[in-house]
Amino acid sequence: MERRVLVGTQQHPLERQQRRVPPRAVPGHLDDPHDGIGHSLHGTVESLALLRQELWQRGLTAAATLIVWETIKVFHGLPDRIVPKQHQRHIVLGMVAFGVVVGYPLALDPTDAAELIELAKAKQKLLHVEHIEILGSLHQTIRQYLPQLGQIFYARYITLAPKRHPLPHWTFHHGDYGFPLVAALSRVNRLIDLFGEVKTVQGTADFLPSELDGYYQGCLCTAQFKFQNDVIAHLTYGKGSQVTTGDRRFTIYGDQGTLEFIGNQGTLTQDETVTPIELGSRRGVFKQDTAAVLDYLTEGKPLYIQPQQSLYALQIADQIRRDALPTA
Repeated sequence: MERRVLVGTQQHPLERQQRRVPPRAVPGHLDDPHDGIGHSLHGTVESLALLRQELWQRGLTAAATLIVWETIKVFHGLPDRIVPKQHQRHIVLGMVAFGVVVGYPLALDPTDAAELIELAKAKQKLLHVEHIEILGSLHQTIRQYLPQLGQIFYARYITLAPKRHPLPHWTFHHGDYGFPLVAALSRVNRLIDLFGEVKTVQGTADFLPSELDGYYQGCLCTAQFKFQNDVIAHLTYGKGSQVTTGDRRFTIYGDQGTLEFIGNQGTLTQDETVTPIELGSRRGVFKQDTAAVLDYLTEGKPLYIQPQQSLYALQIADQIRRDALPTA
């Protein structure tokens, strides 16, 4: 997938400070936005120039009007410099005076995220938390078929990913990555976007320990949701050395049918009729997100998600953390 970072020609003082002390990072690229580790990092000088050109064509000043930060930040213009999620709050705090587009989670702590949202509101600046899972083909297809299921009563969402990186790696560090369902907030937000407000939630978390301090070899997190509309959903998220085969599946049960996606293949089952569904490409979602931001800035069109929704998902994910790790 295409990745890019767009910054103005002027540097913010905090950015200069961060450049002097680069965060701990491991070279590499992450190419699956659904694997719980992050989005791909295919940022190039060419794509940066194209986006800046589009800003100018829309009448925006690239110098200080907009600073676009993606889900994993890129420093020095190099795609192998990535910022652990625990530092994101400090970066956004320094950039909010300009207007910020940032990937989820806005912060690891919901209280910090709420303060950033209020700060942006007080300064009347854009703060857009990117949730490209809503723009992707899986989510849009689910929305399209939901009415055919009748009264929905149960959903099951599973993501298992084998470990891709040798330790030490920040995505397997308790402090740098945060609680897995907070860092992989798209899973929680997807359920909320489809089924609405949460009535109750419970969670569990198990970590396969590592000999390295602060690191784990793998994790398995589960959550059970009861929504206000009485839909019950089970969420399972795991990654690491104990996962030998990756698995992505989402099943939704209604009184008039069942919708199931395994990888990129889906089926709608109604009585004896099974209708195959093939998902489209996941490419282009970052371009859609950028276009939405530019449309908002130049034409006043509403964004596809408000930061308050991301904050609500973060609050629910943090409740799962507190339930799963009561002594943490």
